[in-house]
Amino acid sequence: MTKPNALPWLWLSAIVIALDQLSKWWALHALQPMGVPHPVIPGFLNWTLAFNRGAAFSFLADGSGWQRWFFVVLALAICVVLLVWLARTPRRDWRTGLPLGLIVGGALGNLIDRLHASQVTDFIHVYFRQWDYPVFNLADCGITVGAVLLIAFGMFGGKPADGVR
Repeated sequence: MTKPNALPWLWLSAIVIALDQLSKWWALHALQPMGVPHPVIPGFLNWTLAFNRGAAFSFLADGSGWQRWFFVVLALAICVVLLVWLARTPRRDWRTGLPLGLIVGGALGNLIDRLHASQVTDFIHVYFRQWDYPVFNLADCGITVGAVLLIAFGMFGGKPADGVR
């Protein structure tokens, strides 16, 4: 008899994908023209439509187009690894299921953009005085929050009495 695995955490991935794609649709329609800031919290947060052909911080954005397929293959490979990890994780291990669900959702949200438009739509712009963070989206939030949770639970989560995390 097989033990229940953590694959049901993919419902969280589906929610991240849906919210990401809905927010990008909104940004594409409400934040024109590209690059014009729409203040949300003056001095801290703007909605600003931007596009990224690269990865985080526009890494490889100036490539001749090969980077699109590189990031598509990379996202698919990462998702396969994380799906196998979820399949091998006990269902009650939310400290692994939750972060992996967020990361898979974020990776697939940005993958959809790369396949559909050859670029990722970004619109969340955080800044303070001279400090300026690159524009990002909800998929990026899922990936980042998931990765931070995975590290934090790994470092500080401890093991429950039954030895299952």
